[in-house]
Amino acid sequence: MDDDTLAEDLRQVIGQLVRAARAADTMPPGEAAILGHLDRGGPRTTADLAHLRGVTHQAAAKSVKELLGDGLVRAEPHPHDGRKLLLHITDRGRARLQRERAQRATWLDAAIRDTLSPEERRRLRECVPLLSRLTARMNLFRQ
Repeated sequence: MDDDTLAEDLRQVIGQLVRAARAADTMPPGEAAILGHLDRGGPRTTADLAHLRGVTHQAAAKSVKELLGDGLVRAEPHPHDGRKLLLHITDRGRARLQRERAQRATWLDAAIRDTLSPEERRRLRECVPLLSRLTARMNLFRQ
């Protein structure tokens, strides 16, 4: 297997894994992604969130509107630009995000245990730091 084939095979299988894991989600992916960004990165504007997600401002604004309506996010005036709003995840939003993450992890954990042998699980665990390093390197390209 050459590196080009490895890269394409990895891209395909990780995409399939992510899509399969998202089947356990109970909220739209855009809303979950926004909550995740606010949880990890702190307050952001809708424009910031659109940029981080690689979507239009309108798409991000639609998700933000839903999150605000559900009380999962709150908005306050931007301290340096009165034309903008700064979005914060609420305690309720953080709890909902944690439930989503736990549900996805539980579902994935069950699939791992039901499908892989103990030796295969050990080998899979050894891949996690490698995938983390690849992700960090690829994130450098986006900046």
